[in-house]
Amino acid sequence: MAVKKSYPLRVNPDVLAAMQRWADDELRSVNAQIEYVLRNALVESGRVKITQKVITEISSAEDEEQN
Repeated sequence: MAVKKSYPLRVNPDVLAAMQRWADDELRSVNAQIEYVLRNALVESGRVKITQKVITEISSAEDEEQN
């Protein structure tokens, strides 16, 4: 199991309320929803690749050159 790192996050109250509603709709905690949204943004931008359904792996420049 991967170790998770804590990170303090300051966020606009309206953004946090919207994330809470979205998390509630998808039966997730706000923390899990934020991680889900961040992970999807990283995948869509090509900064990480999915290695399993939930786990992402940071791809290095060397990995990209080999593929």
